[in-house]
Amino acid sequence: MRPKHYLPLFALTIGVVASALAQTPSDFKSYTQIITGSNQTYPMVAIAGGKGLMGSTPDQKGHKTDESPQHSVTIEPFWMGRYEVTWDIYDLYTTKNIEKEMAVRYPAGADLSKTDATVRPSPSYVDMSFGMGRAGYPAINMTQYAAIKFCAWLYDKTGLFYRLPTEAEWEYACRGNDKNATLAYSFGNDTKLLDQYAVYKGNSDGSYKKIGTKKPNAFGLYDMHGNVMEWTQDQYVEAYYKQVASGNAKELYAPTTALYPHSVRGGSWDDDPETLRSAARTPSAPAWKMLDPQSPKSDWWLTSASFVGFRVVRPLKAPTQEEIRAYYDVKPIKDY
Repeated sequence: MRPKHYLPLFALTIGVVASALAQTPSDFKSYTQIITGSNQTYPMVAIAGGKGLMGSTPDQKGHKTDESPQHSVTIEPFWMGRYEVTWDIYDLYTTKNIEKEMAVRYPAGADLSKTDATVRPSPSYVDMSFGMGRAGYPAINMTQYAAIKFCAWLYDKTGLFYRLPTEAEWEYACRGNDKNATLAYSFGNDTKLLDQYAVYKGNSDGSYKKIGTKKPNAFGLYDMHGNVMEWTQDQYVEAYYKQVASGNAKELYAPTTALYPHSVRGGSWDDDPETLRSAARTPSAPAWKMLDPQSPKSDWWLTSASFVGFRVVRPLKAPTQEEIRAYYDVKPIKDY
């Protein structure tokens, strides 16, 4: 696995780092993250914290019981990626870092008699875009584990702590100015407006599209509805809102304890309008690796989830080094 120290392995311009590290509530603002060693950048949107409601009421069209009860949440300030992470950036990570980690796991001379050789170097064994497009398109088909390790790579590149959003952060960000959670979508309830804000089953022609082709929400975030679903850091627990509302949940998010299911949000190019709602929750499933020929199945890639991608967040309140290590040192949960 990765070394435990997590010293930042980065060479950003000192001024860029200092500016980003010096953010305080008084000068909390959006910025663009430079991906050192490349020509890629990733815009981050400042989202002020506050109180809001999470979930939906039974009278909302498409409502499911896992969205109940609607409950109040308090969100700390954070930055969120303006766009979904694209192949342009994700490929920088996969081409070097997945193989590097696998080399640590399986060093020269290791006993691989009980290990499928195809597991060892884990570049994708097929084109994971499935011919739908790469440059400017959202990266897809990665596992939640791979998305977390991408965040660790980004930390090494920048010295700044990035992670997946919690469900609560994601929904708060998706709603934009709809803090009272009365609307099905960030723009309202009228599905006739969906074409202006989302790539979904009704207009996608059977594939995802380049990021940012539709209107953003009030926070300036693109593709929060549709294009690709987005990983959160939560385990999907159907009745978790009931635990939160009753005071029986220790945290606003459900910590990951099992390989399935995890929560993904936002709906995709292959989904109907109800799945794109701000409150809609989707659980991951073993079927998303159905075509994986490896045994055990890949820690890094899905094979039947060309509708799943992610974006990252950065909390204003930086975690401790111990908390950072705990987040990035997550071990893969095997899929036998």
